Amino acid sequence: MPVDLTLTDEQASIQETVRRFVDERVLPNAVRNDIEHHLDMGVIEGMAELGLLGAPIPEEWGGQGLDFISEALICEEIERGEAAFRTLISVHVGLNSLALLEYASDEQKERWLRPQARGEKLACFGLTEPAAGSDVAAMQTTAIRQPDGSYLLNGSKSWISYASVADHALVFAKTDPAARHRGISAFVVEPKEDAGVTTSDYRDKLGVRAGSTGELAFDDVHLPADRRIGEEGEGFKIAMYGLDHGRFTVAAGAVGVIRACLEATVRYARERETFGEEIGRRQMVQDKIADMVLDYETARLLVWQAAVRKNQGVRNTRETSLAKWHATEAAFRTAHQAIQVHGAVAYDAETGIERYFRNARAPIIYEGTTEIHKMMQAEHALGYRRMNG
Repeated sequence: MPVDLTLTDEQASIQETVRRFVDERVLPNAVRNDIEHHLDMGVIEGMAELGLLGAPIPEEWGGQGLDFISEALICEEIERGEAAFRTLISVHVGLNSLALLEYASDEQKERWLRPQARGEKLACFGLTEPAAGSDVAAMQTTAIRQPDGSYLLNGSKSWISYASVADHALVFAKTDPAARHRGISAFVVEPKEDAGVTTSDYRDKLGVRAGSTGELAFDDVHLPADRRIGEEGEGFKIAMYGLDHGRFTVAAGAVGVIRACLEATVRYARERETFGEEIGRRQMVQDKIADMVLDYETARLLVWQAAVRKNQGVRNTRETSLAKWHATEAAFRTAHQAIQVHGAVAYDAETGIERYFRNARAPIIYEGTTEIHKMMQAEHALGYRRMNG
């Protein structure tokens, strides 16, 4: 089967538009926002105006109806500028909106998906808990059905991107605590409106300091029956579906980190001289740059492979897992090598290089650690797990 990697005119136009937006609106303030732990809501408003917060959502639900190659290009360019804004795409679009598109009723889509796709409301995804990360079935948050059919939500979620600014949260809780993952259900919570919901932010994080990361806490939150997405007990399936989309955007964003570090390192290697020669002439520097090139090309190919399967509408857990695992590890490795080539210069926050290094560490953990993805791939190869089909 022939493979054509040429971008369509529409895809190339989207790439150029987002690249220009990042150059003009994100990069000029990226270092200062990171240093000051400042979430620039003006950039998010700009992303909404461009339609980036609903890019792959069909036009009938307020989105742009773009394909997943376009979504990958958007994430690559956005994270070339700042990881915090690609993280927003991951939780708002990948984890939340696309899950609603698949599992919500038309009435629920009208109420929550449409304003999200238009960028009028921001959304987050509440799965992780202090004692439940990779082991989702260990979650302790409960949503107990009441005699009138409503639910009473209690518990907490941790390390939730955009928890304190989101209008809508797709939250997972046990409706049958004894049934482990089969007893998990999904609900839409409105943190700014629902009584009993409190949010808080983490401050001194290693990376993604220009973004919002925090906690959601639920104390006897009353949820009408129409807040449940899907059937009772479908929550685990909905969460895994969302993760397939969220992991894809993480992988695509990591490609942007690799490219940013590669471009910065090439520029520096041509400008910096030692012993009367550009350091780019040094074999060890070339060795590092060659590794960056290989990581960029392979990571992008794995992301695009997953994108093609998404465009075909077939399950892509295996391809997305591979892309997320490889691209995030490659991004951190490339940022490390970029610092090595730049030397002491890269230790200065004003250069921006150390920001890429710090920001590239978290994606190796969230939305499936490297170890989880290795286990998934090995078990699939061994026949113990069927990821696709």
